[in-house]
Amino acid sequence: MQKLGCPHKSLVPITIAVDEIFSNIVKCAYPNAQGPVDLLLKRRETPKSVWLRFEDKGIPYNPLEEADPDVTLPAEKRSVGGLGIFMVKKLVDDVSYSYENGKNILTLIKEIE
Repeated sequence: MQKLGCPHKSLVPITIAVDEIFSNIVKCAYPNAQGPVDLLLKRRETPKSVWLRFEDKGIPYNPLEEADPDVTLPAEKRSVGGLGIFMVKKLVDDVSYSYENGKNILTLIKEIE
């Protein structure tokens, strides 16, 4: 992303989001096996942004259907799960999901300066 001119200020939240999404794919798409994950990365000029598209052939799963965790509760009283995708939604400007041709497709868009 540095080669695409992504400034450090935008690189940090994108890196955290990518880590969270890959963790979710490993956990949810392929719980008892290994499988492919493709990541497509583009830089757009108008608006100036980074576009990331994750594709996997795992179990169909839309993380956006999960309710956001109640972050006002103490950690010990919260249910396990959901915090990663909640953080991703806060770190990027747009998140969308679709299931097409046997693939989970999650797209993130982060505007950059």
